[in-house]
Amino acid sequence: MTKTLVFLILVSISGCSSSNVVTTNNTTTNNTTTNKEASISITSIQKSMEYLASDALQGRATGSVGIEKAAVFIEDFFKENAIKPYFETYRDNFEINKKEGKNGEANKETIKGFNIVGVVEGNDPKLKNEYIILGGHYDHIGFANEVNGDTIANGANDDASGTIAAMELAAYFAKTKSNKRSILVTLYSAEELGLKGSAHLAKRLKESGLNAYTMINFEMIGVPRTADKTMAYMSGFERSNLAVSLNQYAGEEIVGFFPKAKEFNLFMRSDNFPFYNEFHIPAHAISTFDFTNFEYYHHVDDEASEMDYKHMANFMNKMIPALEKMTNTPTKEIILNE
Repeated sequence: MTKTLVFLILVSISGCSSSNVVTTNNTTTNNTTTNKEASISITSIQKSMEYLASDALQGRATGSVGIEKAAVFIEDFFKENAIKPYFETYRDNFEINKKEGKNGEANKETIKGFNIVGVVEGNDPKLKNEYIILGGHYDHIGFANEVNGDTIANGANDDASGTIAAMELAAYFAKTKSNKRSILVTLYSAEELGLKGSAHLAKRLKESGLNAYTMINFEMIGVPRTADKTMAYMSGFERSNLAVSLNQYAGEEIVGFFPKAKEFNLFMRSDNFPFYNEFHIPAHAISTFDFTNFEYYHHVDDEASEMDYKHMANFMNKMIPALEKMTNTPTKEIILNE
């Protein structure tokens, strides 16, 4: 989540389980593994989180040694789970110009960034040419105000949690081969610098002629909401029928409407927005952070130990039947309401 939300979050605030697997009730198709074998496990989620949000990565700031380590970890995960590179390699490279130097003079120094992009090809000869894009940003801010000698802003919830959701869901489909449409898994850097990574990638994909159907960005899904609320909410809820369709496909209400998402204009403040701009398709962020259930935004205590892994696994596994149905419908049922 970008720095532009800090003030809004402050205004809003003022005015793990030992089980290993959380199962899903979706049905399987021909030539797939069983649900029990394919369900996303707490163990796998926690392993990724404890590395991506570790002090060794020093907050994963774009251009840092730490984000390079994160990228290598993600690439290795992709290789181990048969998620292929979409481009020649997994990396989509770009540069960011520093706007100002000392005393306000022009600064020609650049920051080198890279998105990580993998693909799970669909199993239908025709529908595989249509792409469902899953994303999350794997960068964070690096360092923050010191608390008890700690200055590393680990970024567990923001947004290692969303990154891991995209990784695990892509791995599920790579294993089950239950998707007729192709799935593009896109993990961005430079989100904290103003959505620079996702903007670069969306433009590149658009110029290459990618046939994009929908885009879902997972943003801060590491902690649960209270029991009286929907598990998650979606930014730009009214802009398309995506949330309604996902709930229908899942057979239960997973994604709801959250008034503050509209009040804070969250639709334009996360990595879904560049894809909406470039492709004019249903492109939304899904989150379980609602400004009341986690106090460590851009804080050194946004640590792996603060994440609720049972909740994370439950959310991801509930998303499986919804995404599976979306990948397999014979026509594009999800449309913009505009």
